[in-house]
Amino acid sequence: MEKIVIVKWRIKQSEAPRLLKLLPELAERTRAEAGNVSYAVYQSEQDPCELLLHEHYVDAAAAEAHKQSEHYQRIVVNEIIPHLELREVALVTRFA
Repeated sequence: MEKIVIVKWRIKQSEAPRLLKLLPELAERTRAEAGNVSYAVYQSEQDPCELLLHEHYVDAAAAEAHKQSEHYQRIVVNEIIPHLELREVALVTRFA
């Protein structure tokens, strides 16, 4: 069964310029994963430190493989998460 994840991040303003530069590599490498259907990062027009990530994987195993990947661990776990003011993760099912 497919796995869809919506993530909301609020990056600390002092870290935003550095962390935003990491997102293109994260997106590119995630899209190249075998089980990835799509991966998009959106930036709020009102607040450039607020990001929404829309992740779509073929199944739960592919989503878990993403979380264990070198690029996720290096970029998200080690660089981004320590500098977030907010992190919300929603697991969703396509309704319509």
